Amino acid sequence: MPLYEYRCRGCGHDFEALVRDSSTPACPTCQSSDVERLLSLFSVSSATTRKASLEAGRRHGQKERLDRAVADREEIEHHRH
Repeated sequence: MPLYEYRCRGCGHDFEALVRDSSTPACPTCQSSDVERLLSLFSVSSATTRKASLEAGRRHGQKERLDRAVADREEIEHHRH
């Protein structure tokens, strides 16, 4: 079973999925089946791919921090009322 990388067109989530035959997986975040298979770059190592991986990791970390801050703020506001 090959492991493929996908990006959800609905929510933008990147994920990996083991795919048997030619079926298309659903996004684990929003359950949409509107996904695109990405070109895997794991076998290519260059300064450009390393930089792209670092930038993607930073973006992901920033999004997680923002999501956490929003959730914390909502929790504080919820308890005030």
